[in-house]
Amino acid sequence: MRALPPGARVYILCAVLAALACAAPALTGPGTPWAAVATLGGLYLLCELVKICPRLGDRVPEGIGSFFPVVLAAVYLLPPSAAALVAAPGALAGTVVQRPVLVRRVWHGAQQAIGAWAAGQAYGLLGGPGALGGAGGSVLGPVGGADSGGMARFPYAVLPAAVAAVVFCLVLTALDAGVLATAERRTAAARHGLPTLSQASSGGIPGLAPHCVHGLAGLMMAVMWRSPYGLAAALLVLLPMYISCWVFAQYHRERAAHRDTIRALVHAVDIKDRYTRGHSERVGQASAMIARELGMAGDRLEVVRIAGILHDVGKIGVPTRLLRKDGPLTPEERRTIELHPEYGHEMVRGIGFLGEARAAILHHHERVDGSGYPHGLTGEQIPVLARVVAVADAFDAMTSTRSYSRARPVPTALGELERCAGAQFDPDMVLALVRAIGRHGWHPVVTSDEDLQVIPRTAGPRQTPPPAPGSGPPAPAAPGPAPGPPVLPGLPAQSAQGGAARTRTDAGGGATGPGGSG
Repeated sequence: MRALPPGARVYILCAVLAALACAAPALTGPGTPWAAVATLGGLYLLCELVKICPRLGDRVPEGIGSFFPVVLAAVYLLPPSAAALVAAPGALAGTVVQRPVLVRRVWHGAQQAIGAWAAGQAYGLLGGPGALGGAGGSVLGPVGGADSGGMARFPYAVLPAAVAAVVFCLVLTALDAGVLATAERRTAAARHGLPTLSQASSGGIPGLAPHCVHGLAGLMMAVMWRSPYGLAAALLVLLPMYISCWVFAQYHRERAAHRDTIRALVHAVDIKDRYTRGHSERVGQASAMIARELGMAGDRLEVVRIAGILHDVGKIGVPTRLLRKDGPLTPEERRTIELHPEYGHEMVRGIGFLGEARAAILHHHERVDGSGYPHGLTGEQIPVLARVVAVADAFDAMTSTRSYSRARPVPTALGELERCAGAQFDPDMVLALVRAIGRHGWHPVVTSDEDLQVIPRTAGPRQTPPPAPGSGPPAPAAPGPAPGPPVLPGLPAQSAQGGAARTRTDAGGGATGPGGSG
């Protein structure tokens, strides 16, 4: 507890006191169905202990998280205060992989008890016990089973159950955000996947959809409990649900393996070409900004980001002396470097989860006027993701210091992209990047010590329209300050390294495009 900031200690203490207040009526009242509380609490505890059992725990995927159907079944079957008691034992026994272990266990217990109590209150207000066939705050008699009440009324019982599951999820999320702000002094938006006190395992089951699925399983368990078959039938519901959680955890484990694969490939590229270290992550970040501005979301947005990260993976097959060469490349050396998109495509062709990213890796050096490589595609023939990555790649190349060029200021780089739109780049992709940086700023997630350029967000994007397609190739870039359109309004001038980059005739865009983008 001493390792936590004072604000976090107070917050956790308040949560514990609130949990005790939620459970107090069940502890002091005469009508608590203790047999049902003990049965459900023990069942939830058993589900959590399976993960740490020496013989079974090593077979349970780490991402399986807390098993909430039992808790939500208690919400539907018991008064809110009794449901809070059911949540405590399993939460206290849940897997904790980070210190302070005791504080985290107590926090889990308090958090889930408050969530169960709040969900029970919402369930009661919407008439859930009556729709399930009971009266008042509970649908159980002494032990449940056939004598507990009437039959459940469907579909009326589904709405209060779904609302209760949503309330349970929202309360856990709100408490999670509070402990994150007090213990780590950051907002939930800045978390970036870092573990917090609220994670009962190394990757719980977050999100509204999984909680709704758990709520449906809990409702099925409650209905079966009240059927003539009683507890035995209710327990049968848990088996397919536990298998579903297992599959869900395996899916997350597979996603983690995908991330590790991508990280290993990017690390290999960074070792190969030390001058562009961090370039892959920044291109992925800029690609995601463009895609988001274009309205892409969900899985496709993630594919765009992965495409940006892996666009240069083929450089592993390019001789290191060419990647680190300071001077201009000979035509033969240029042709060698221009093979890296094909090398990269061959390397990742068998990785099924990359999807569209494979085409972006192959075609990110195509130009809309048809003068690019490797296939000389034009306009709409170039895959959308490749056009996105091409703009992001050139942007980072111009704003980063290379062995052959100094970093340009971000506004200058955007102006150069606009100048080359319609000939080298898709104008829509360029305009999307300009708008995204104008709205959100440029905060590279990975930078080098030499060329850190952070741009705050501004009142709005620059309104200069890109050149019309087919306007012809731009003039060669010359050393010295880059002329052209004005910079984004409100953007400060960049570092002293901000002169225009020297033109290099390499794989980046040639002598007619913005600096070498690799």
